[in-house]
Amino acid sequence: MAKKLPIYLYTGPEFGLRNEAVDELKADFIKKTGTVDEHSFFLIETPLNEVMSILQNGTLFSDGVFIVCKNAELIKKKDEIQMISDWLKNPEETTELVFISDEISVDSKLEKLVPPENRKKFWEMYEDKKVPWLVNFFKKNEYFIQTGAAELILEMVENNTQELKAECSRFFYCFPKGTVIDEEKVEAVLTHNREENAFTLFAQLADSSEEASVRLEKSLQILQKIRLSKENSSVMIIAGLASCFRKLSLWHNFGETAITKALMQKQYRSAAKIWTVGQTAAILAVLAKTDMEIRSPGGAQIEDLLLQKMLYEITIKKGASIASAEFD
Repeated sequence: MAKKLPIYLYTGPEFGLRNEAVDELKADFIKKTGTVDEHSFFLIETPLNEVMSILQNGTLFSDGVFIVCKNAELIKKKDEIQMISDWLKNPEETTELVFISDEISVDSKLEKLVPPENRKKFWEMYEDKKVPWLVNFFKKNEYFIQTGAAELILEMVENNTQELKAECSRFFYCFPKGTVIDEEKVEAVLTHNREENAFTLFAQLADSSEEASVRLEKSLQILQKIRLSKENSSVMIIAGLASCFRKLSLWHNFGETAITKALMQKQYRSAAKIWTVGQTAAILAVLAKTDMEIRSPGGAQIEDLLLQKMLYEITIKKGASIASAEFD
């Protein structure tokens, strides 16, 4: 019987189920191995060779090494594929490497390195499954929710189980068990207490009903709120926006079939009115460039200025770059 390779690839937009699968994988690994040295990296900020070095060198203070690498869609270079391939020729039984991506697929060369049984795609729930999922989630926590209220939540929250669980758990702090959640309660809890993130920032950027200058002003306000929150990482902001603009690129190429959620279709229909397919590609380049500038020597000192400049280039310049002096 062939030895099972300790490499996994989990892709797709259903973050909640995907992350649960990673947690189960880790729990099984700990049960089999013992104490484990855990690492989680974003490949948008950590070079792959650093990850592979940890795998190859192991650890002196625990029984195993478990590594999760996010942004797996960025692995495309020949030397990166070769590093992984070389490691897989003789991997330690006490190591496991998990690649994850919000995208549906990654580079085929990376995918071929992962055995089929170790690959899994996590698709967004079908529309007709979302309300029943919410009703069941509230019921398990001893609450009840009206159908209209559940539909309103789905209009306001990213439809993956991780985001839904996080947002809906707020109701459990606001109301006693047994409460019936109606639309008024949803408005009160989610509208007035909602935290800003990269996805709400994109929603504002993509509001074609407003002039570019207004969208910029409001987007800068949202950016400030995010930077003052616990989820203030510029890496996460840029990665979230990049994910949204990649979806917009899919929309330009495949239309409404690229996105199933009704509210998201409305959002991307609006975004497509603002940015052409070429401008969308240019904006993705702006996001990548901003990330590189922030991570360059001295970039951290002007991080907020670079993020503001990035939003200006997205809204006013539609992907065209500007000189720092022009922005000042």
